[in-house]
Amino acid sequence: MAKSEYLLEMKNVSKTFPGVHALDDVSFACKHGEVHALMGENGAGKSTLMKILCGAYKHDQGQIFIDGKEVTIENPRQAQDLGITIIYQEFNLIPYLDVAENIFLGREPLKKSGIVDYKTMYKKAQDLLDLIGINLELKRWVCELSVAEQQIVEICKAISFDSKIVVMDEPSSALTEEEVGQLFKVIKRLQKQGILVIYITHRIKEIYQIADRVTVLKDGKMVTSDDIKKLDQKALVRAMVGRTLDILFPEKGKGGSDTLLEVKNLVREGVLKNVSLEVKKGEIVGLAGLIGSGRTEVVRAIFGVDSIDAGDIYIAGIKKNIKKPSHAVANGIGLVPEDRKRQGLVLCLTVRNNIVLSILERIKRFFFTDRKQEIIVSKDLISKLDIKTPSLDADVEHLSGGNQQKVVLAKWLAANPQLVIFDEPTRGIDVGAKAEIHKLMRVLAENGAGVLMISSELPEVLGMSDRVYVMCEGELVGHFSGEEMTEENIMTAAVGICK
Repeated sequence: MAKSEYLLEMKNVSKTFPGVHALDDVSFACKHGEVHALMGENGAGKSTLMKILCGAYKHDQGQIFIDGKEVTIENPRQAQDLGITIIYQEFNLIPYLDVAENIFLGREPLKKSGIVDYKTMYKKAQDLLDLIGINLELKRWVCELSVAEQQIVEICKAISFDSKIVVMDEPSSALTEEEVGQLFKVIKRLQKQGILVIYITHRIKEIYQIADRVTVLKDGKMVTSDDIKKLDQKALVRAMVGRTLDILFPEKGKGGSDTLLEVKNLVREGVLKNVSLEVKKGEIVGLAGLIGSGRTEVVRAIFGVDSIDAGDIYIAGIKKNIKKPSHAVANGIGLVPEDRKRQGLVLCLTVRNNIVLSILERIKRFFFTDRKQEIIVSKDLISKLDIKTPSLDADVEHLSGGNQQKVVLAKWLAANPQLVIFDEPTRGIDVGAKAEIHKLMRVLAENGAGVLMISSELPEVLGMSDRVYVMCEGELVGHFSGEEMTEENIMTAAVGICK
């Protein structure tokens, strides 16, 4: 029998959840040894399609073919047996086991006596690392590894199943540019082994660097599937969101003259060194730098999450002693954190419950909150921010990433803050939702609030910021505005050349 042109074919796949048509007659095909990008807005159906492929969901209609042969996939074990593995955005690793133990967890090679054959296990683990061209200490605990190194462990675990197909879900979302380059080298090596890599990302620039072909889903339907060279970025965005996004970043404002936040000589032993910065009313200030440069530590100190050893924080010219988040909130500061699921939301609560978290004291009646006020506040903000939710009382965990981010923002808008801090405001959300978040940030500034923004994406830093501070190894090493605010200047400072 002749070898099929496609390693994977999913034909006319449909899937319905209560009240939601997640996939509608979707066909998806990938060739042997290619990198195939799967793109679309949050809620487009990408995750549902891949969960069907990996056995987490059962499709209602449709067929799946591997190498031209129809297969049945009813659970993850069947998918693994067919050579299909998925690396989720949130890794599935055991922190206090070492690299080799994580790779072969539950499948450890055994001696005749029934005990683990560690010599064989470490040999097999080293063979996998050699296969993808990476050096990693096999006996290091996973909790000691960087995010990029943990990802390598997940990749080794995936190919240890003799995988033909590896699905990567937002693999670069928490990586530096250097680490992304390393990831791409690993993917290229997987290609050389004949492995199909399905690459899910919101970062359009990346797919032009790594993908051979791209498939776009929208509202549960397949919009286009073609060679990446045949689609320019504007055509790709139009396919994803159904419109052009000529203005991904809104027009910049005029800023203000009144200083809202002033940080003087902030010190945290071993972390921050004499950090000083200011944010004026009506402006967006970027805080740039590589991961580990101290950006997040600065805003955690301002918000009272971490204690400081020295330094002063002023709000509207008045010195404030902010020792915990409740002090920050009382002084008109809101924080949209990097990890919205763990730090910004209570996933087991409803949209309404999450929105009013910052104003519980204000709407409290004796020992209970005023439900009528909860509904009024929530409805108003859901409308203003165009949050897509089935109802006020829908569980927030079931919303798309972009809508979850809007709920976090709504929570702080309810408190009417003077200063809003955004830590990676658009990480893991689609291009359409990014544009909406950017617009909301600019509206905040135009209404007189100050905005301090951390972002690892230089186009976002340059597109949104009125001024930019740059950090390196816990120090502020650059401050740029106007024509000086260029990608080259920011990166030069971020890597320490200006120190």
